[in-house]
Amino acid sequence: MSRIHEALKKAEQDRTMSQPAGRAETTSSVLEVRTDAEAVMANATAMAGAAPAVGMGGESLLARSRETRWAPDPKTMLFFGTDEHASGTEEFRTLRSRLYQVREKQALSTLLVTSALPKEGKSFTAANLAQVIVRQHGRRVLLLDADLRNPQLHNLLGADPGPGLSEYLRGEVDESSILQRGPVENLLLIPAGRVGSNPAELLSNGRMKTLLNRLLPIFDWIIIDSPPAVPVSDAAILANYSDGVLLVVRSSSTPGDAARRARDEFAGRNVVGVVLNGITPELSPYVQYYYSAESSAEVNR
Repeated sequence: MSRIHEALKKAEQDRTMSQPAGRAETTSSVLEVRTDAEAVMANATAMAGAAPAVGMGGESLLARSRETRWAPDPKTMLFFGTDEHASGTEEFRTLRSRLYQVREKQALSTLLVTSALPKEGKSFTAANLAQVIVRQHGRRVLLLDADLRNPQLHNLLGADPGPGLSEYLRGEVDESSILQRGPVENLLLIPAGRVGSNPAELLSNGRMKTLLNRLLPIFDWIIIDSPPAVPVSDAAILANYSDGVLLVVRSSSTPGDAARRARDEFAGRNVVGVVLNGITPELSPYVQYYYSAESSAEVNR
């Protein structure tokens, strides 16, 4: 876990180097990633492969999913644009590569993306990671918004807010009613749905496990966006249903003690890596080398 500790330490250092009061912060869609993977890039063979084989029941479920019109936010959804080398895209490709390296050594199909506190970029990370994975031929990804307190994925993608996960967990609808297909082939969304009371109890009622067991054979990856780990218990509950946890911390923002508390929430669970989000060009010479213009993307959702 040494590289995860290094990333948390760097986030703490960056926070102490934050700009003086009165100066507007320049955010960047660039990610700096630390994971337990040994190499920097995965080879092409490891990246190859088709979407999982889908039985008749799975094909029927996909066919019954709802096709909806999405209007993604072009400032934050990096892979819906035409610029293949927009600021931040290469970092997501690197993140994808490193996750596949981890996957070579252990089962990793259901990935929980969370953060210590709100507004650190977990939804931004989850949504763009899903988009960069489906750009590989044959990969099928489900993006699942399990933040039943402050859902954001439907806003980022410009998708219908419901019906979604909360309605399914209440037993009001079936799986096909909550699955949405948008303009991107092989990328499906389950929005959070109607925000209500007692989300932790909903997530623990047994239907979440049933849903994931039903969907796992259909998708190559299931990426779950959860509430932040420190204020509420939802992320810890969802980690029980996930193969791995990806923790997002925000440069110059996330307090070091909050990041450590989030890490401790997942003690004994498989924390596969840390994403350091919101790096500015001043703090990253790598970014200055590859990108000549700063991004004004809002990435703290």
